[in-house]
Amino acid sequence: MLGGDAREKWNGTTMPDPRVTHFWDGKLQVGQWFAKQVEGYDGVSWDVYYLYGPDAVWESIPSPLLGSGRTIFSERQALQMQVSTLLGK
Repeated sequence: MLGGDAREKWNGTTMPDPRVTHFWDGKLQVGQWFAKQVEGYDGVSWDVYYLYGPDAVWESIPSPLLGSGRTIFSERQALQMQVSTLLGK
């Protein structure tokens, strides 16, 4: 999504948490799917989070969506609060 993006230059350790799985989507298929199916526009969704709870059903479109935001860095406090609420903290 940024100039110079390449798999061999990607740092997959930016979230070094054993619960996090990193994937490379060079064809942008995941971002295109979320943009179209979840956000309702043609394009690519990136640097965004989608928060689903344990009751989420992943059929054609995952639901219910508990929270989302972009950029992840600018929305980090909201994300932290939403995750804490979800975990009952």
